[in-house]
Order: sequence, then structure tokens, then C-alpha cells
Amino acid sequence: MKENFERALRAVLLHEGGFVNHPSDPGGMTNLGCTRKVWEEWCGHEVDEKAMRALTPEKVAPLYKAKYWDKICGDDLPSGVDYCVFDCAINSGPGRAVKFLQQVVHTSPDGVIGPMTLKAVQETPGEELIRAFSDLRLTFLQALSMWDVFGKGWGRRVQEVQDHALAQRCPTT
Repeated sequence: MKENFERALRAVLLHEGGFVNHPSDPGGMTNLGCTRKVWEEWCGHEVDEKAMRALTPEKVAPLYKAKYWDKICGDDLPSGVDYCVFDCAINSGPGRAVKFLQQVVHTSPDGVIGPMTLKAVQETPGEELIRAFSDLRLTFLQALSMWDVFGKGWGRRVQEVQDHALAQRCPTT
């Protein structure tokens, strides 16, 4: 929902944390969940470690809105579902997050949310959708070669996102 972006971003940033440069992470240098590559694309020039360390929630918010929230049509998704899909988009890419959503609501998984997907989302009970989405997301993560390195944290994150999303959903969905 439109009014949920800031709350969803705060929740995502709690999971993403601060600056990291883990040698096993294919994203490389990252701060607040934003990889160096993504930040360079956003700002239009190369950046160094000092610039990456200087990122703040205020600096990355417009990027997260444009490249993730808007790509998953967060404004049009029900409360809870919006956060669940948004967190996945940041962690695994917006195209994959949308395809997961489409699989869960049984529409063609083309990676673009259109009227048919939105209608199917509205017709699917929110709790059912969030749980199925989380299960699909976890299954995907468990199949990654990096599961042995990052799996414990990923599994905890998926569970916490699901719990938060279920708590945020509208009672009527």
C-alpha cells in the first residue's frame, strides 16, 4: 500500500544492516543492502569504500523506492504482502520477487505485475499468500550454492519477514 513504503524500508534496513564486504557474497561491497554496483548505477559514477560506508537510509531511500518498491508495484499490494515481496526484491531481485508472487497467485510468471496479477493477489487470502510466498522464497534460497555460508541468516530473515508481514496485513485479507 502506498502509505507503507517508509515502514517497509525501515524493516528491510533492519535486516540489511550496515557496511559489509564478505568474500563469499557475490554482491561484494554492500551497505544498507545496497551493493556497490547498484549504487554506482544509481549515482552514475564509480564509488570507493569511503562513499559506500557513507550511505545513509535517507540516501538509499529514493533508490529503493524506484528500483524495488515501484518495480513490485508496492503501492498496489495489500499490507503485509507489499513488505514480503519488497524484502525479497531487495534480497533476490525484483524480477524474481514478482515471479514468486505470480507463481503463488497462479498467474503467468513473466516478472511484470499487471492487472491480472493484481486481481489474483486481491482474490488470494493474505495469510495464505504470505505463507506460500515465504515458502517459495526459502526453497529458492536453500538451493543456492551459498546456503552453507548464509543459510542460517537467510532462513531467519525469511521467517522474520513472514511474521512481520502477517502482523501488518489487513484483517480482511
